[in-house]
Amino acid sequence: MIFDQSEFDLRCEWGMMGVAQLAPISDVAIVVDVLSFSTCVEIATNKGAVIFPYQWKDELAPDYAKSVNADLASMKRKSSNGYSLSPSSLLNIPAGAKLVLPSPNGAALTLRTGQTLTLAGCLRNCEAIADFARAHGTRIAVIPAGERWNDGSLRPAWEDLVGAGAILSYLDGRLSPEAQAAIAVFHSAKDGLVTALRRCSSGKELVARGFAADIELAAAINTSSCVPLFTRNAYVKQGTGMGSRG
Repeated sequence: MIFDQSEFDLRCEWGMMGVAQLAPISDVAIVVDVLSFSTCVEIATNKGAVIFPYQWKDELAPDYAKSVNADLASMKRKSSNGYSLSPSSLLNIPAGAKLVLPSPNGAALTLRTGQTLTLAGCLRNCEAIADFARAHGTRIAVIPAGERWNDGSLRPAWEDLVGAGAILSYLDGRLSPEAQAAIAVFHSAKDGLVTALRRCSSGKELVARGFAADIELAAAINTSSCVPLFTRNAYVKQGTGMGSRG
């Protein structure tokens, strides 16, 4: 197929169509949503929480949360008490907590990777994610999630390309041109990540809304060895014994 990058070991493509093209023919799919789904998942699972990704603004979310005996994160990013897509809101989530986390990008992509082993990658855990992926296959798809314009169309998000490039930079294999480009963007930004994240469109939006602290958390490259693995409809920290995906 022309668009599936199948002649390369290391693949990179945007959003939902990237998942559709790359995930079915890859050993591992890595969803990258730096601001903020993947960063939220890393922080929460590293604390021992279980994160159920869910569709954005689905009216059945409360019922789903009840069915899995989990709390439901707010669909509004807010600084008051309660869990949301703000990574800062998850810093004190207790071990064993179960949380349904709706997201228009990272969660939506996770739910469409099919039977392919799926990980949540970000800057905080990029090397650990690469190491785990390498141990589980040679055909690795890294999917920068991107954001959404007001009309619902994909907005390629610079921070997700940087996150994808960070993960790819630790992998060996034949790189697609798209994967090479992601690595080049990462290398151009890695020495000033906080500043660059603040200046990109998504970062400027967060600063304007009062969530600059989330940028600091997202930019903390390789501060975590946590590998969030999608299994049994939820992300858990790899090694917690939740069993195979189902």
